[in-house]
Amino acid sequence: MLAEDSVLLREGLVRLLGSAGIEVVASVADADGLLRAVDEHEPDLVVTDVRMPPSHTDEGLRAALVLRSQRPALAILVLSQYVEERYATRLLSTATGGIGYLLKDRVADVEEFLDAVRRIAAGGTALDPEVVAQLLLRGRSDPLDRLTRREYEVLSLIAEGRSNTGIAEALVVSESAVGKHINNIFAKLDLSGADKDHRRVLAVLRFLKV
Repeated sequence: MLAEDSVLLREGLVRLLGSAGIEVVASVADADGLLRAVDEHEPDLVVTDVRMPPSHTDEGLRAALVLRSQRPALAILVLSQYVEERYATRLLSTATGGIGYLLKDRVADVEEFLDAVRRIAAGGTALDPEVVAQLLLRGRSDPLDRLTRREYEVLSLIAEGRSNTGIAEALVVSESAVGKHINNIFAKLDLSGADKDHRRVLAVLRFLKV
């Protein structure tokens, strides 16, 4: 079972896994679709991204936690560009086997990736060293330390009261790029879409350490 909102990557993974003799029983683009498809197809392994519609923050990882609680024997591989520390720690603590967390940008060898998929499906584990390093640092550093230099610049401009358009003009980037940076900031500061207060205000308060 494959959950990935990028259609090109999703279809590419379906073909890659299929060419290696791994049957993909369904592929979906969001977390709700993943939960429904697992109920319908009862797969051996779920490969899911972290950030999917509608908020593109942590839907995939939260869905993985639900699936793991309902089906402890279900193997799960998180394949993402991001380390979502809060839920990743909870997911990895649910069991000692049948679990993996790999970073898309660091998968450099197709055969090694396929070996990891098979290992997880067989009850083993596969963790990117960068994931392990970030999880070990969780709780020992300021949440602002998780931000990249560009994300810190964006947050500082938000603190100045700039709109997304103003930030884009100041940094000479597109507004869509600014939006992605802001979503990353919210995720890294643990400001989920469920927060009742305005996330921009909360982010600024974290920035000012109020």
